[in-house]
Amino acid sequence: MKQYTVTDSPHGPLTLVADDGVLCGLYMTGQRHRPPEETFGTRDDTLFASAQEQLKAYFAGELEEFTLELRLAGTPFQRTVWEHLCRIPYGETRTYGELAAALGTPNASRAVGLANGRNPIGIIVPCHRVIGANGGLTGYGGGLDRKQRLLDLERGSALF
Repeated sequence: MKQYTVTDSPHGPLTLVADDGVLCGLYMTGQRHRPPEETFGTRDDTLFASAQEQLKAYFAGELEEFTLELRLAGTPFQRTVWEHLCRIPYGETRTYGELAAALGTPNASRAVGLANGRNPIGIIVPCHRVIGANGGLTGYGGGLDRKQRLLDLERGSALF
């Protein structure tokens, strides 16, 4: 059974979605590949206390690693990419090519980028830590401004 809540953040409202009590989605307003709201289930504002507390601590610069149970639904390749995203240390970045090489598929940077863009649990699964080969910001489902602000937060150059 799916349930959701909406919580405030420095990036605007975040929609948290759980399936049988396990976080399976975190979506920003205007996010690319955001599922239709009618797929989020029933609203339950009591279910997400731990996720909300950890997000608040993250945005305050007090949390570097989330400790939430996640349910990542996607293809086997997508799930592998998302698992590798979680291994990128707080405050660091990797290029799409570096991530593809770490997966053992060095020529799959485009496929890595597509999987990255379909990440259903933004921020917590840190797809914002992946950048272009030239070090520049490239595609982020939540918008490049949000991506830059998340990277700045993690680098200690901006607190929300």
